[in-house]
Amino acid sequence: MPVILIHGVPDTHRLWSGVRRYLTRTDVEAWDLPGFGAPRPEGFGSTKEEYADWLISRLEEIGEPVDLVGHDWGCILTARVASLRPDLVRTWAGGNGPISARYMWHPLAKIWQDPVEGERFMEGLTPEGFAADLVTGFEVPADLAEETVRYVDTLMKDSILKLYRSAVRMGGEWEPELGRMSAPGLVFWGARDPACPVGFADELGRAVMAERVLKLDCNHWSVLQRPAQVAAALEQHWRRRRPENPSMPAPSEER
Repeated sequence: MPVILIHGVPDTHRLWSGVRRYLTRTDVEAWDLPGFGAPRPEGFGSTKEEYADWLISRLEEIGEPVDLVGHDWGCILTARVASLRPDLVRTWAGGNGPISARYMWHPLAKIWQDPVEGERFMEGLTPEGFAADLVTGFEVPADLAEETVRYVDTLMKDSILKLYRSAVRMGGEWEPELGRMSAPGLVFWGARDPACPVGFADELGRAVMAERVLKLDCNHWSVLQRPAQVAAALEQHWRRRRPENPSMPAPSEER
């Protein structure tokens, strides 16, 4: 029963490096979404439906239910997969990714969704400027912000634009199926997230009947800002479902 970690935008698998350092489990994989530090398959259009289908196909290859975790768009996509294919998911956890008809996309997302302004934004984007925005707007530590923007290449920029333009009405389209999720759920959320207000954590928790909604004293990138707390919450979540493995170490809430 491996753990599969899915990043969001504009990230790669490296998002999870801090959390993985605190996990006691060794059966953990962090995947790159197509176009985000990994090639896009031929003909792949980077729509939200294609990303969900891609994730389903990858999980089918594993051959057993997994402990699925996502942040930001990773939260949205993994919740979608857990709703459509509950047979593939043993437990689910996600954070800072609203799936609600009541959610209004944040200002930057609206720029990316505009066919003129989005291209203009990406053409003018510089690593230095983007890193500074992550630090000042989202309180990402400077070294981690610099690491993040290093991988924002032409392919990722194009993938971001295509993904967001496919998702203008994502909340209303995907919210109704959330109730089909049967996997035990954990919602974790940076409580000071300006792009995805913390009220949507409670809403998502109710929609998927999550066992716990954890609100962390941080901004949007909870995985970068509170890796020890996220890891501890995840292992507590998984441990409740692993009676067949009594030797699994108990996670500490303080590390």
